Amino acid sequence: MPKPLWLVRPRPDGGCDYVSFLPAQGPIGATTVEMREGSHLPPQLPLLKHRKRLGAEEAESCSRRLQLESGFLSSEPLF
Repeated sequence: MPKPLWLVRPRPDGGCDYVSFLPAQGPIGATTVEMREGSHLPPQLPLLKHRKRLGAEEAESCSRRLQLESGFLSSEPLF
């Protein structure tokens, strides 16, 4: 997963849940991905719920699962 990926799922209240996958450097130059999960209801500031680091293959699998099973869609960055 070489470039940032944003996934968004609209909510009935006009806000959305989001998951972003951002490239990060791990130990000894290993490429990892930082996964951030949160919600956003404009004009409020986004709420970050969880953050963790994943290996590139695990991040790819997680993003596919979120899109297939949880209704997330690919999006431009929210902020």
